[in-house]
Amino acid sequence: MSGKFPVHCVCTYEEAEAHIEAAKSFWISPCICRDGGPGCERSRHEVCLGFVKRAVSQPSKARKITREEAEANYRYAKEKGLVPRPFRNAGDKNVTEGLCFCCDCCCTYIAGGEDDYDKGRHVEKTDMARCTHCGACEAACHFGARTMDGGELAVDRDRCAGCSLCVYACPEKCIEMMVRES
Repeated sequence: MSGKFPVHCVCTYEEAEAHIEAAKSFWISPCICRDGGPGCERSRHEVCLGFVKRAVSQPSKARKITREEAEANYRYAKEKGLVPRPFRNAGDKNVTEGLCFCCDCCCTYIAGGEDDYDKGRHVEKTDMARCTHCGACEAACHFGARTMDGGELAVDRDRCAGCSLCVYACPEKCIEMMVRES
């Protein structure tokens, strides 16, 4: 493979679930972004999940877990509104070696404005005719793609990273994820 690509990317929860289903082994560690820092209440859980030990952010603190524990970690992250962020193999971006579930207060790739990650394969699509402009999706979006402007929802699809958190936050179920045009 030629050229450098970011090892980190964003994915939907459906894609994260598929990665977990396909994995044969699981390792978990505290996320390096949170270790030693204040973190937040939803990030105090171990959320760095590797399918190989080297994929977790802190291999020296990693422990092997069961599939059931990995699935529980996934459910915890989804409930807390954390962004699913796969770790790709440094030599082949088509190989996912693990997942971190990130928040906007301590993840250096989100909170720090780092550009060293790829947006996901998907992008949001909102049915504005069904949208009630409640703002629930704005609160869920860690990337600033959804903002309230004068009581109306404004969507900047170029800022959408493809995490699908807005889909789960929307009480009207008027948001879906679509494959991003290349």
